[in-house]
Amino acid sequence: MTIKIKTPEEIEKMRVAGRLAAEVLEMIGEHVKKGVTTEELNDICHEHIVKVQGCYPAPLYYGGAPYPVTLGEDGQPTAPVRNGGFPKSVCTSVNDVVCHGIPSKKPLRNGDIVNIDVTVIKDGYHGDTSKMFVVGEPTPQAKKLIDTTQEALYLAIDMVKPGARLGDIGAAIQKFAEGKGYSIVREYCGHGIGDTFHEEPQVTHYGRPGTGLELKEGMTFTIEPMVNAGKRFVKHHKKDGWTVMTKDKSLSAQWEHTLLVTADGVEVLTRRSDEPFK
Repeated sequence: MTIKIKTPEEIEKMRVAGRLAAEVLEMIGEHVKKGVTTEELNDICHEHIVKVQGCYPAPLYYGGAPYPVTLGEDGQPTAPVRNGGFPKSVCTSVNDVVCHGIPSKKPLRNGDIVNIDVTVIKDGYHGDTSKMFVVGEPTPQAKKLIDTTQEALYLAIDMVKPGARLGDIGAAIQKFAEGKGYSIVREYCGHGIGDTFHEEPQVTHYGRPGTGLELKEGMTFTIEPMVNAGKRFVKHHKKDGWTVMTKDKSLSAQWEHTLLVTADGVEVLTRRSDEPFK
Protein backbone atom coordinates (compact mmCIF):
# COMPACT_ATOMS: atom_id res chain seq x y z
CA MET A 1 0.00 0.00 0.00
CA THR A 2 1.48 3.31 -1.09
CA ILE A 3 0.15 6.31 0.83
CA LYS A 4 0.82 9.75 -0.63
CA ILE A 5 1.95 12.32 1.92
CA LYS A 6 1.02 15.69 0.47
CA THR A 7 3.52 18.53 0.14
CA PRO A 8 2.63 22.05 1.38
CA GLU A 9 2.01 23.05 -2.24
CA GLU A 10 -0.33 20.11 -2.79
CA ILE A 11 -2.14 20.81 0.47
CA GLU A 12 -2.83 24.38 -0.60
CA LYS A 13 -4.29 23.18 -3.89
CA MET A 14 -6.50 20.75 -1.99
CA ARG A 15 -7.67 23.55 0.30
CA VAL A 16 -8.80 25.48 -2.76
CA ALA A 17 -10.55 22.45 -4.29
CA GLY A 18 -12.19 21.62 -0.96
CA ARG A 19 -13.56 25.14 -0.50
CA LEU A 20 -14.99 25.08 -4.01
CA ALA A 21 -16.68 21.71 -3.47
CA ALA A 22 -18.24 22.97 -0.24
CA GLU A 23 -19.44 26.08 -2.06
CA VAL A 24 -21.38 23.96 -4.54
CA LEU A 25 -23.33 22.31 -1.70
CA GLU A 26 -24.01 25.70 -0.14
CA MET A 27 -25.24 27.03 -3.49
CA ILE A 28 -27.54 24.15 -4.41
CA GLY A 29 -29.54 23.99 -1.16
CA GLU A 30 -32.16 26.59 -2.13
CA HIS A 31 -32.92 24.66 -5.32
CA VAL A 32 -33.80 21.39 -3.56
CA LYS A 33 -37.60 21.55 -3.39
CA LYS A 34 -40.78 19.79 -4.44
CA GLY A 35 -41.16 19.34 -8.20
CA VAL A 36 -37.51 19.86 -9.08
CA THR A 37 -35.82 16.95 -10.82
CA THR A 38 -32.40 15.70 -9.81
CA GLU A 39 -31.37 16.23 -13.42
CA GLU A 40 -32.16 19.93 -13.00
CA LEU A 41 -30.09 19.99 -9.81
CA ASN A 42 -27.25 18.34 -11.72
CA ASP A 43 -27.44 20.97 -14.46
CA ILE A 44 -27.32 23.81 -11.93
CA CYS A 45 -24.28 22.25 -10.24
CA HIS A 46 -22.58 21.61 -13.59
CA GLU A 47 -23.06 25.22 -14.69
CA HIS A 48 -21.69 26.53 -11.40
CA ILE A 49 -18.69 24.18 -11.29
CA VAL A 50 -17.66 24.73 -14.90
CA LYS A 51 -18.57 28.33 -15.64
CA VAL A 52 -18.44 30.06 -12.24
CA GLN A 53 -15.66 28.12 -10.54
CA GLY A 54 -13.62 27.15 -13.59
CA CYS A 55 -13.42 23.55 -12.35
CA TYR A 56 -14.13 20.11 -13.78
CA PRO A 57 -16.89 18.00 -12.15
CA ALA A 58 -14.98 14.82 -11.35
CA PRO A 59 -17.91 12.36 -11.62
CA LEU A 60 -18.56 13.37 -15.25
CA TYR A 61 -17.53 10.40 -17.45
CA TYR A 62 -15.57 8.88 -14.55
CA GLY A 63 -14.83 5.27 -15.41
CA GLY A 64 -14.85 5.99 -19.13
CA ALA A 65 -12.16 7.03 -21.58
CA PRO A 66 -10.83 9.55 -22.16
CA TYR A 67 -11.13 11.03 -18.68
CA PRO A 68 -11.43 13.84 -17.86
CA VAL A 69 -12.85 15.12 -21.14
CA THR A 70 -12.28 18.59 -22.53
CA LEU A 71 -15.26 20.90 -22.04
CA GLY A 72 -16.00 23.90 -24.24
CA GLU A 73 -17.24 27.35 -23.21
CA ASP A 74 -20.78 25.97 -23.21
CA GLY A 75 -19.79 23.39 -20.60
CA GLN A 76 -20.25 20.50 -23.02
CA PRO A 77 -17.63 18.06 -24.39
CA THR A 78 -15.74 19.43 -27.36
CA ALA A 79 -15.72 16.00 -29.00
CA PRO A 80 -17.85 12.86 -28.76
CA VAL A 81 -17.19 10.83 -25.60
CA ARG A 82 -16.59 7.13 -26.09
CA ASN A 83 -16.67 4.27 -23.59
CA GLY A 84 -19.22 5.87 -21.31
CA GLY A 85 -18.43 6.34 -17.66
CA PHE A 86 -20.70 8.08 -15.15
CA PRO A 87 -23.05 10.27 -17.22
CA LYS A 88 -23.62 13.24 -14.91
CA SER A 89 -21.65 15.86 -12.96
CA VAL A 90 -22.90 15.04 -9.45
CA CYS A 91 -24.39 11.99 -7.76
CA THR A 92 -27.94 12.35 -6.41
CA SER A 93 -29.06 9.51 -4.15
CA VAL A 94 -32.74 9.66 -3.16
CA ASN A 95 -34.43 7.76 -0.30
CA ASP A 96 -33.35 4.09 -0.61
CA VAL A 97 -30.42 4.88 -2.92
CA VAL A 98 -27.19 4.44 -0.96
CA CYS A 99 -24.75 6.09 -3.37
CA HIS A 100 -23.89 6.80 -7.01
CA GLY A 101 -27.44 7.75 -7.92
CA ILE A 102 -27.68 9.12 -11.48
CA PRO A 103 -29.64 12.39 -11.76
CA SER A 104 -32.94 11.78 -13.53
CA LYS A 105 -36.12 13.46 -14.78
CA LYS A 106 -38.19 12.21 -11.82
CA PRO A 107 -39.49 15.17 -9.74
CA LEU A 108 -38.72 15.27 -6.05
CA ARG A 109 -41.64 14.90 -3.65
CA ASN A 110 -42.33 16.23 -0.16
CA GLY A 111 -40.51 14.12 2.40
CA ASP A 112 -37.85 12.83 0.00
CA ILE A 113 -34.32 12.75 1.36
CA VAL A 114 -31.48 13.23 -1.11
CA ASN A 115 -27.72 13.06 -0.86
CA ILE A 116 -25.86 15.31 -3.28
CA ASP A 117 -22.27 14.20 -3.75
CA VAL A 118 -19.94 16.78 -5.30
CA THR A 119 -16.32 16.38 -6.38
CA VAL A 120 -14.50 19.17 -8.21
CA ILE A 121 -11.10 19.15 -9.84
CA LYS A 122 -9.18 22.43 -9.63
CA ASP A 123 -5.58 22.69 -10.87
CA GLY A 124 -5.43 18.90 -10.93
CA TYR A 125 -6.55 18.33 -7.31
CA HIS A 126 -9.84 17.03 -5.93
CA GLY A 127 -12.30 18.23 -3.32
CA ASP A 128 -14.94 15.61 -2.46
CA THR A 129 -17.95 16.13 -0.19
CA SER A 130 -21.62 15.28 0.20
CA LYS A 131 -24.59 16.48 2.21
CA MET A 132 -28.11 15.28 2.96
CA PHE A 133 -31.04 17.47 1.90
CA VAL A 134 -34.74 17.11 2.67
CA VAL A 135 -37.62 18.12 0.41
CA GLY A 136 -40.14 19.88 2.64
CA GLU A 137 -40.41 18.30 6.07
CA PRO A 138 -38.75 14.97 6.87
CA THR A 139 -40.50 12.19 8.71
CA PRO A 140 -39.21 11.71 12.26
CA GLN A 141 -37.62 8.45 11.12
CA ALA A 142 -35.79 10.14 8.23
CA LYS A 143 -34.60 13.01 10.43
CA LYS A 144 -33.18 10.63 13.02
CA LEU A 145 -31.33 8.67 10.33
CA ILE A 146 -29.90 11.82 8.74
CA ASP A 147 -28.83 13.28 12.09
CA THR A 148 -27.28 10.03 13.28
CA THR A 149 -25.24 9.68 10.08
CA GLN A 150 -23.92 13.23 10.37
CA GLU A 151 -23.08 12.69 14.04
CA ALA A 152 -21.21 9.52 13.09
CA LEU A 153 -19.13 11.49 10.59
CA TYR A 154 -18.40 14.22 13.12
CA LEU A 155 -17.30 11.84 15.86
CA ALA A 156 -15.00 10.15 13.34
CA ILE A 157 -13.50 13.49 12.30
CA ASP A 158 -12.79 14.30 15.96
CA MET A 159 -10.65 11.14 16.14
CA VAL A 160 -8.38 12.04 13.21
CA LYS A 161 -4.83 12.93 14.24
CA PRO A 162 -1.31 11.54 13.82
CA GLY A 163 -1.07 8.13 15.45
CA ALA A 164 -4.78 7.33 15.25
CA ARG A 165 -5.68 4.08 13.50
CA LEU A 166 -8.31 3.64 10.83
CA GLY A 167 -9.66 0.57 12.63
CA ASP A 168 -10.46 2.70 15.67
CA ILE A 169 -12.29 5.24 13.52
CA GLY A 170 -14.28 2.61 11.65
CA ALA A 171 -15.17 0.82 14.88
CA ALA A 172 -16.40 4.06 16.45
CA ILE A 173 -18.67 4.82 13.48
CA GLN A 174 -20.04 1.28 13.51
CA LYS A 175 -20.67 1.25 17.27
CA PHE A 176 -22.43 4.60 17.17
CA ALA A 177 -24.71 3.81 14.21
CA GLU A 178 -25.55 0.28 15.30
CA GLY A 179 -26.23 1.58 18.79
CA LYS A 180 -29.02 3.68 17.28
CA GLY A 181 -30.50 0.63 15.58
CA TYR A 182 -29.01 1.24 12.12
CA SER A 183 -26.58 -0.66 9.92
CA ILE A 184 -23.35 0.29 8.12
CA VAL A 185 -22.89 -0.35 4.41
CA ARG A 186 -19.66 -2.34 3.98
CA GLU A 187 -19.26 -2.53 0.21
CA TYR A 188 -18.27 1.16 -0.11
CA CYS A 189 -15.86 3.25 1.90
CA GLY A 190 -13.90 6.46 2.16
CA HIS A 191 -10.63 6.80 0.29
CA GLY A 192 -7.39 8.64 -0.11
CA ILE A 193 -7.65 11.64 -2.43
CA GLY A 194 -5.37 14.20 -4.05
CA ASP A 195 -4.39 14.52 -7.68
CA THR A 196 -6.20 11.19 -8.06
CA PHE A 197 -9.93 10.84 -7.31
CA HIS A 198 -9.53 7.54 -5.45
CA GLU A 199 -6.19 6.49 -3.95
CA GLU A 200 -4.98 4.57 -0.91
CA PRO A 201 -5.93 4.15 1.87
CA GLN A 202 -9.40 2.67 1.91
CA VAL A 203 -11.30 4.07 4.88
CA THR A 204 -13.96 1.63 6.05
CA HIS A 205 -16.80 2.71 8.32
CA TYR A 206 -16.62 -0.43 10.43
CA GLY A 207 -13.67 -2.21 12.00
CA ARG A 208 -11.82 -3.45 15.06
CA PRO A 209 -10.14 -1.14 17.56
CA GLY A 210 -6.36 -1.17 17.53
CA THR A 211 -6.12 -2.27 13.90
CA GLY A 212 -5.63 -0.58 10.56
CA LEU A 213 -3.34 2.04 9.11
CA GLU A 214 -1.73 4.54 11.47
CA LEU A 215 -2.41 8.11 10.35
CA LYS A 216 0.44 10.50 9.62
CA GLU A 217 0.66 14.24 9.07
CA GLY A 218 0.06 15.14 5.44
CA MET A 219 -2.38 12.36 4.61
CA THR A 220 -5.60 13.37 2.87
CA PHE A 221 -8.67 11.16 2.63
CA THR A 222 -12.44 11.12 2.86
CA ILE A 223 -14.71 9.74 5.54
CA GLU A 224 -18.23 9.15 4.17
CA PRO A 225 -20.38 6.78 6.24
CA MET A 226 -23.38 5.22 4.49
CA VAL A 227 -25.97 4.27 7.10
CA ASN A 228 -29.13 2.25 6.41
CA ALA A 229 -32.35 2.37 8.40
CA GLY A 230 -32.77 -1.37 7.74
CA LYS A 231 -30.24 -4.07 7.01
CA ARG A 232 -26.81 -3.30 5.57
CA PHE A 233 -27.18 -5.26 2.34
CA VAL A 234 -27.22 -3.45 -1.00
CA LYS A 235 -27.89 -4.16 -4.67
CA HIS A 236 -26.97 -2.54 -7.98
CA HIS A 237 -29.39 -1.14 -10.50
CA LYS A 238 -29.31 -3.74 -13.27
CA LYS A 239 -29.68 -1.29 -16.17
CA ASP A 240 -27.50 1.72 -15.34
CA GLY A 241 -24.67 -0.19 -13.60
CA TRP A 242 -24.02 2.65 -11.13
CA THR A 243 -26.91 3.18 -8.75
CA VAL A 244 -26.57 1.34 -5.41
CA MET A 245 -29.76 0.74 -3.40
CA THR A 246 -30.66 -0.87 -0.10
CA LYS A 247 -31.73 -4.45 -0.73
CA ASP A 248 -34.69 -4.16 1.66
CA LYS A 249 -35.74 -0.72 0.25
CA SER A 250 -35.09 0.99 3.58
CA LEU A 251 -33.88 4.59 3.69
CA SER A 252 -30.16 5.32 3.52
CA ALA A 253 -28.16 8.44 4.42
CA GLN A 254 -24.60 9.61 3.82
CA TRP A 255 -22.40 12.60 4.69
CA GLU A 256 -18.84 13.10 3.45
CA HIS A 257 -15.84 15.35 4.01
CA THR A 258 -12.30 15.52 2.65
CA LEU A 259 -9.80 15.67 5.53
CA LEU A 260 -6.15 16.58 6.07
CA VAL A 261 -4.15 15.08 8.94
CA THR A 262 -2.29 18.00 10.53
CA ALA A 263 0.57 18.02 13.05
CA ASP A 264 -1.86 18.01 15.99
CA GLY A 265 -5.21 16.94 14.58
CA VAL A 266 -7.34 17.42 11.50
CA GLU A 267 -8.36 20.08 9.01
CA VAL A 268 -11.72 19.67 7.28
CA LEU A 269 -10.90 20.78 3.75
CA THR A 270 -14.53 20.72 2.62
CA ARG A 271 -15.97 22.55 5.64
CA ARG A 272 -19.18 24.47 4.95
CA SER A 273 -19.85 27.83 6.60
CA ASP A 274 -22.61 26.35 8.82
CA GLU A 275 -20.33 23.76 10.41
CA PRO A 276 -18.56 23.92 13.78
CA PHE A 277 -15.04 23.02 12.66
CA LYS A 278 -12.15 25.46 12.95
